[in-house]
Amino acid sequence: MTTTQHSTSVSGLSPEALITQLGLADTVVDEKALANSVKRFAEQKIVLPTFAQLADPSKIPASITAGVDKNAPDARNLFRVHWYNDMAGNRVDVPNYVVLPQALTGVESPIVVAFGDRFPMITAHKVLAAFSCFVPRVISGQFDPTRHRAVWPSTGNYARGGIAISRILGSRGVAVLPAGMSQERFDWLDKWVADPSDIVRTPGTESNVKEIYDACNEMAKDPGNFILNQFCEFGNHVGHYAVTGTALAHTYEHFRENSANKNLRLAAFTSATGSAGTIAAGDKLKDVYGTKVVAVEALECPTMLENGFGEHNIQGIGDKHVPLIQNVMNTDVVVAVSDRATDELDVMFNTPAGKEYMATRLGLSVELIDALEHFGFSAICNVIAAIKTAKLLNYGPDDVLITIATDGGALYPSEREKTLARRFKNDFTAVDAAEVFGEHVGAIGTGAMIDCTERDRNRIFNLGYYTWVEQQGTPLDVFEARRSQSFWRHIRTYQPVWDNMITEFNARVAAQ
Repeated sequence: MTTTQHSTSVSGLSPEALITQLGLADTVVDEKALANSVKRFAEQKIVLPTFAQLADPSKIPASITAGVDKNAPDARNLFRVHWYNDMAGNRVDVPNYVVLPQALTGVESPIVVAFGDRFPMITAHKVLAAFSCFVPRVISGQFDPTRHRAVWPSTGNYARGGIAISRILGSRGVAVLPAGMSQERFDWLDKWVADPSDIVRTPGTESNVKEIYDACNEMAKDPGNFILNQFCEFGNHVGHYAVTGTALAHTYEHFRENSANKNLRLAAFTSATGSAGTIAAGDKLKDVYGTKVVAVEALECPTMLENGFGEHNIQGIGDKHVPLIQNVMNTDVVVAVSDRATDELDVMFNTPAGKEYMATRLGLSVELIDALEHFGFSAICNVIAAIKTAKLLNYGPDDVLITIATDGGALYPSEREKTLARRFKNDFTAVDAAEVFGEHVGAIGTGAMIDCTERDRNRIFNLGYYTWVEQQGTPLDVFEARRSQSFWRHIRTYQPVWDNMITEFNARVAAQ
């Protein structure tokens, strides 16, 4: 198998460090393992899409997914792991999105939100992260489906995406996630795993990420377990930069072209950090438009903001550490959002009294109110962060902010019931709706934010040392290399290399 020549020089890092520490292989590492994958894929008639195809699905023949249930464990659904689906799984020309008006947000700046619940199998965009971490390991012969179990540490959606990807790629997957995550996540996993033991519940909830790492480190002692840690797999960054970044650029261009205001600029991208894969799309937007990158976390666990800690319920955004794949030195603003706001606005968006209030008092259209049902907790968090950013930076009607709805409200009925019982005595009224909107949207200010200086960025970057060097054993030179933007530019050059490797891998599968 031949591949395009590719420089492995990154700030003095050895090729071995790139492969073993960062998941960055640009050639075949183990031919025997690769041959096993080729055989398995040929037996199960599996074809891999390239990252270029997922970034621009017009390059994918529509016949591949014709008649395939988007939520089925069918390998053809790999060709739906992109932003260009509608809820039924049909291909669309532009990613589905909604523009939030001033009547809802209180700011003049348009806030554009792309929907992540259009992704296949798990109705969340984290299946893209799972694909991006797994496939480079397969096509380089590092992961062998005949002897490895794929272990997916997560706070929910990434583990579900990993189980889906594992299953349709002929491998056994193991989900590792906190026991306190939403019941809907576990209900889905129960239906998809090969064995109940493949769901590993770790102590705590959303911000208990170290406990996930501890469980994976123990599992890694078994050579049959292959840990695909989204927080330090650089394929996660590469995939989102190439695929999500391109999709959001297209979304913005479509909105601008169809707007009466021809002076629009893409001012900011807001993203809860989580594993820091999605926020790589902000790096892409900054490269193209000069867009500011806004990193978001929970106010109850202000890690970047105050080097703090705590528990929160904005499920899907992690915390109490800075991911290895987070390009901290490219961050412009840090914002903290309270889980009280996300919990209670979720109730407002998904109950009759809340919808009635938005229709009659805010004057929102039925279409917009229906769209809000597709906002999960982190989506609401991202939108609040966009509003706060617009206020902090004095953005006006020409300044567009863009963000994503990672998943939809359909993943949180069990959490909604808890909020209704705990805070509203199971009776959410029109008065409650007015109070929730007034507190969590009408009163949004610019507190708990940093307009980052270089000193702020270095402080946040340095905080990652304790997780990655002291706890997880990452070599200091690998950790430090990430401080330079030249490192990140080099990381992204792996995408066309991997695409060539995917093409050659598919050819070998077809030749079996």
